[in-house]
Amino acid sequence: MATTVTTKGQVTIPKKVREHLDIRPGSSVEFEAAPDGRVFIVKKGARRKTAKRAPSRFGAIRGTATVQLSTRQIMALTRRED
Repeated sequence: MATTVTTKGQVTIPKKVREHLDIRPGSSVEFEAAPDGRVFIVKKGARRKTAKRAPSRFGAIRGTATVQLSTRQIMALTRRED
């Protein structure tokens, strides 16, 4: 389904989408950007169900450091070097 963006950056939400999400005049919607570049429109108050993703190699080591590591050790961790 395609729509055209106006000079003010506005778009018309297609009728099938409005009906599917029960969007009516006065409804609030949110736009959620996915890491892969897709954007989802969500009726405010509803949340899109997302599949759990495995943490990235950086996400796996994210947190508060409790051990002093050298730069070389940190780089080895992020590169998964043993």
